[in-house]
Amino acid sequence: MEKNGNNRKLRVCVATCNRADYSKLAPIMFGIKAEPQFFELDVVVLGSHLIDDYGNTYRMIEQDDFDINTRLHTIVRGEDEAAMVESVGLALVKLPDVLNRLKPDIMIVHGDRFDALAVATSAALMNIRILHIEGGEVSGTIDDSIRHAITKLAHYHVCCTRNAEQHLISMCEDHDRILLAGCPSYDKLLSAKNKDYMSIIRMWLGDDVKPKDYIVALQHPVTTDIKHSIKMFELTLDALISFNKRTLILFPNIDAGSKEMVRVMRKKGVEHHPNFRAVKHVPFDQFIQLVAHAGCMIGNSSCGVREVGAFGTPVINLGTRQIGRETGENVLHVRDADTQDKILQALHLQFGKQYPCSKIYGDGNAVPRILKFLKSIDLQEPLQKKFCFPPVKENISKDIDHILETQSALAVDLGGTNLRVAIVSMKGEVVKKYTQSNPKTYEERIKLILQMCVEAAAEAVKLNCRILGVGISTGGRVNPREGIVLHSTKLIQEWSSVDLRTPISDTLHLPVWVDNDGNCAALAERKFGQGKGLENFVTLITGTGIGGGIIHQHELIHGSSFCAAELGHLVVSLDGPDCSCGNHGCIEAYASGMALQREAKKLHDEDLLLVEGMSMKKEETVGALHLIQAAKLGNTKAASILRTAGTALGLGVVNILHTMNPSLVILSGVLASHYVNIVKDVIRQQALFSVQTVDVVVSDLVDPALLGAASMVLDYTTRRVQ
Repeated sequence: MEKNGNNRKLRVCVATCNRADYSKLAPIMFGIKAEPQFFELDVVVLGSHLIDDYGNTYRMIEQDDFDINTRLHTIVRGEDEAAMVESVGLALVKLPDVLNRLKPDIMIVHGDRFDALAVATSAALMNIRILHIEGGEVSGTIDDSIRHAITKLAHYHVCCTRNAEQHLISMCEDHDRILLAGCPSYDKLLSAKNKDYMSIIRMWLGDDVKPKDYIVALQHPVTTDIKHSIKMFELTLDALISFNKRTLILFPNIDAGSKEMVRVMRKKGVEHHPNFRAVKHVPFDQFIQLVAHAGCMIGNSSCGVREVGAFGTPVINLGTRQIGRETGENVLHVRDADTQDKILQALHLQFGKQYPCSKIYGDGNAVPRILKFLKSIDLQEPLQKKFCFPPVKENISKDIDHILETQSALAVDLGGTNLRVAIVSMKGEVVKKYTQSNPKTYEERIKLILQMCVEAAAEAVKLNCRILGVGISTGGRVNPREGIVLHSTKLIQEWSSVDLRTPISDTLHLPVWVDNDGNCAALAERKFGQGKGLENFVTLITGTGIGGGIIHQHELIHGSSFCAAELGHLVVSLDGPDCSCGNHGCIEAYASGMALQREAKKLHDEDLLLVEGMSMKKEETVGALHLIQAAKLGNTKAASILRTAGTALGLGVVNILHTMNPSLVILSGVLASHYVNIVKDVIRQQALFSVQTVDVVVSDLVDPALLGAASMVLDYTTRRVQ
């Protein structure tokens, strides 16, 4: 064994309850079976695997050549809430004998099913170590509660995404016992070959069906709102019938409400409708080929928001069952699926599209990581798990001020000159702000960020502020999903390929969000400023450089490579001045603070800048503000330069109006008030008549970058829903 101090094989028991969890557990089981020198594998099958109405899916385990050590009939039929509780009770009665006989070292449990909760409860009470797969995720309904309950029972955790890992840490789980491996099913998905997918399509959907010209539907009951989920299923079937495409529809799982959903299928005549193929089960190998070549998948299965992203197949996610899941751009949410028209419109929008493949949930190498993790488990370590609680001020729970504390965020703004950290309240009040010069090297900068954040977090306790997380605004191109600065601006040195999330989260034990400063300005306007309540608007930052952010349908646009809203690099003249990006004629080359400073220096060198009423100290650096002051005091050359800069910005805004058609343009930054009237003039002269009524305003926010950084934390932790 590898570094685990064991001198015998590790006896691993895998408990599988249904077709869905087996698709995640099977790759691990194959990996364990392939290394008999390290592991002994026992397989326990229970739940809906053993029910004929749900396809007797235990047979696929046998077809995969696994020996099933134990079959446990644990399902109490009824498909209502009481039957689910009784099924858990029946499993708890039967499992102790099985576990006493098998005596596993490790019990592997997957996900969030009620059957899995029974397995985890039994193993925990019988002092058997538990490895939980896919903990830390957020979805919806009772599944979240069950998943997190299993997390608290489990000794080891294998999670699929960085967010899930952070959730586990936030739940006080030991970081050393958490493995970020990715989803095991992705090992199979990303290596799946398309050798004979046509025969699979014909077998399940008919000889006349072509790839990308059919739908896969999979919808389950929502146990916390059964009546609504049945109504939504009825509307889904009506929409699919109207859409008139061949559809493979799978029967729902065994949760409470499934019996009523089957009745709806039969009431609509789905099983005999020429456009529908209704099935209880499809083998996973064939199912992934079917969804990979479908025109669309619709329903509320986790498969739609997780696995299907690996193929870029369009997905329509209905209702709230998966509301908290991380998703790729292939997923269109219809959270209030309360009319047939909404669902039908979603089908028209999604069907037949092809999206980029997503690897949010895995890179195809989960199983080797999991096997290595299993080998590292030391059975000599104490069985009792420990929780990593953050430090708590003594007796603070007895203080009335603690009850009335202000929910807040730590906001960090990394500028070209200064590094700022602030405590920002839910209402957008900057409670306290700290400012230091931004160091020139990576090591010094990270050290200072951590130092300032730790000091601010400690001060927050004294100020009666509860810090919910850390938001970071920085220049450059940022991958907000990973919290990584991909490429920096020239103003911030040694700041490319930098992981900001990990060191700050590890130090503060708080979730961390990172985004570009232009995007943060747009987020600030959406939550606290003049963009509040607007569906579509654009923010332009006029400062040292020119940046911006785009809000479309209430959401921030990042783009496929996180390069959206680089508005300063819209080209407004083919033979314009050089820009810092290497191009010519960009807005930034005309209207940024750097550009105005360049022109001011030229005038100053020619003794054409200073006019009556102006004075400069000998050591004073010429800047943009001197140019603006000269223009105000009647310097016609300075005024002409400022007018040209404003015109360039105005032409960029016209291009934005013609491309995005927002309802508002917000100018932010120190130069905004000097440009706003010129921009409005250009719009009146150059824009199409239909967009000339779009208003251009100056932001009234003092610290948009800090407020935007804070809004990432406050919106997520308080679950902003539009």
